[in-house]
Amino acid sequence: MKKKKIPACISLDLDDKWSYMKVHGDDGWESFPSYLDVVIPITLDLLDKLDIKITFFIVGQDAAIEKNHPILKSIVERGHEVANHSFHHESWLKTYSKDKIEEEIRIAEEAILKATGKRTNMFRGPGFSWSNDLLEVLETRDYIFDASILPTYISPLMRRYYFWKSKLSKEQKKSRSELFGSFREGFYPLKPYRWKLHSGKTLLEIPVTTMPVFKIPFHLSYLIYISNISGALMKLYLSFSVFMCKLTRTSPSFLLHPLDLIGSKEAPELEFFPGMNVQREKKVKIFETVLTKLKKNFELLPMGKFAEEFSGKRKEIKIKEEKRSS
Repeated sequence: MKKKKIPACISLDLDDKWSYMKVHGDDGWESFPSYLDVVIPITLDLLDKLDIKITFFIVGQDAAIEKNHPILKSIVERGHEVANHSFHHESWLKTYSKDKIEEEIRIAEEAILKATGKRTNMFRGPGFSWSNDLLEVLETRDYIFDASILPTYISPLMRRYYFWKSKLSKEQKKSRSELFGSFREGFYPLKPYRWKLHSGKTLLEIPVTTMPVFKIPFHLSYLIYISNISGALMKLYLSFSVFMCKLTRTSPSFLLHPLDLIGSKEAPELEFFPGMNVQREKKVKIFETVLTKLKKNFELLPMGKFAEEFSGKRKEIKIKEEKRSS
């Protein structure tokens, strides 16, 4: 009998052009410049070609803009899931009061529902931002999981590089002081687990998978960056990451971003971002290579179905109790 593949999931954080400009401290983001009409059709066509269904984390502000409704609705029409990526896409979400967090989640839900016809019950924080209050809000609003943890020790290095390339003031850098998470995120598990909340209830966490043991990222943006050094090195890095996931029985939660499929020709304002010197044609080939490799080695599911695998069939998930700082 053929051995059943380990389940895995793929998601795309649909960060729009304006959201990158905002976090970077660039002028002009307030008019909400967008590339959704370019990125979404490319992504959907490639996913159809590969016969893969994924989860799109949508920013509420984009869903609130009426001209974006047809392109956002096409995600659902093509058979993919939609999820909540906050309304304002501010990586300092964790500094919000609990009431403000609830409002942020609620208005994003309403906007996404209006744009796509689907009410969201899955969440990922912008810039991997999370807090105890956020988890409590998600549970009370009947969310089935949070996916805001990036378990890696190199978050401070990622943040330092981003600040080095930015135009942010000292005050803005301070407000973004935990962009991409902190060093302590490296100590969190790679496999899905349940938070035990102050209320006594629990909430499933599906971390973005990093390389088992080493905990260095291997989502598509990093693979594209490595391809700048060597295509062969990128394939080796991916193959070793897949091998380590299978060796440790880690079900990958693999992350995509819009910039994984466009280059500086489509978004010259974002030339500062790593990998933007790689143009669309090459990125499309890398996208196909990477997702084909994942499909060969894992049973690929959208995140909602992936969560069902763990919440329903995998009762052995242990409740995680530990001190969590806000």
